Amino acid sequence: MTHKHTNALTREKSPYLLQHAHNPVDWFAWNDAAFAQARAENKPIFLSIGYSTCHWCHVMERESFEDERVGAFLREHFVSIKVDREERPDVDKIYMTFVQSTTGSGGWPMSVFLTPDLKPFFGGTYFPPDARYGRPSFLQLLEQVANLWRERKLEVAASADELLARL
Repeated sequence: MTHKHTNALTREKSPYLLQHAHNPVDWFAWNDAAFAQARAENKPIFLSIGYSTCHWCHVMERESFEDERVGAFLREHFVSIKVDREERPDVDKIYMTFVQSTTGSGGWPMSVFLTPDLKPFFGGTYFPPDARYGRPSFLQLLEQVANLWRERKLEVAASADELLARL
């Protein structure tokens, strides 16, 4: 079977990561190559954490991660990292603590935006493809975060430091 898109997750063992190997998102696994690319390109990281039996993880994949416009926007403005929480509970714990402390709730899929040095500055869980439930659409959120990073990068980094100091 040929696929229109293939990303670095094809080399992974996790069934959850492999499920995303043909998304139009240029996913990386949690690794030094992804971190180095974010630093080299001075792009924020979009971190998505989930697991293979998570209903809303599959919903967000269908609605957003398989969407060509979302994939193109993520490729242009972010370094995207996909983590299987069952494979990396250490990473999940760090960023779930951040999401819960800043939003008052948590869950999966977890969506977190990080500076290139892995400091979280915004996070949440499921974001719908259209504005609803009092939340922006996922693409609107991506646009807002990309604009914030472009226009106020130093403030974002300082805010991330402050948020981490409070955890």
